Amino acid sequence: MSATTTVENEVVVPAGVAAVWARVVDPDGINHELRPWLTMTMPRGTTGLAIDSVPLGRPLGRAWLRLFGIVPFDFDRLVVVEVQPGRRFLERSSMLSMRLWEHERTLAPVAGGTRVHDRVTFRPRLPVPSWPGRPRTPRGCGRRTPSSTVTTAGTAWGNG
Repeated sequence: MSATTTVENEVVVPAGVAAVWARVVDPDGINHELRPWLTMTMPRGTTGLAIDSVPLGRPLGRAWLRLFGIVPFDFDRLVVVEVQPGRRFLERSSMLSMRLWEHERTLAPVAGGTRVHDRVTFRPRLPVPSWPGRPRTPRGCGRRTPSSTVTTAGTAWGNG
């Protein structure tokens, strides 16, 4: 069985919480973050909806991931399970390639803008080979565990 991995990212965006929230829950904003390598469609029947207006806890359908915005290569069986409007959302889905895909995004006002914190937890359906720099054991632990934590910095926000 493949290990569960968690990746966290945090960035301060020089805009107010309301403006950032409006952008991060909108399909155009989501695709802006994914470009230029990927885009994501919204499931059929959800046209005009944003993450903060979909029914909670119900599968919404397939959100296709497209390489370079053209070639479909995977899909997300999209389920938004929690929303705190203007502050937080939690998606808990599965994908063709992932047994588990969980994305939690929180926003908080800070001096100079909004802190955007993302935590993505995933478990691939197939084993993923190790790569240089990928932690095998969380720091401070003397044994290998079935999950690892990776912390990254940076995001697509800086590109207006």
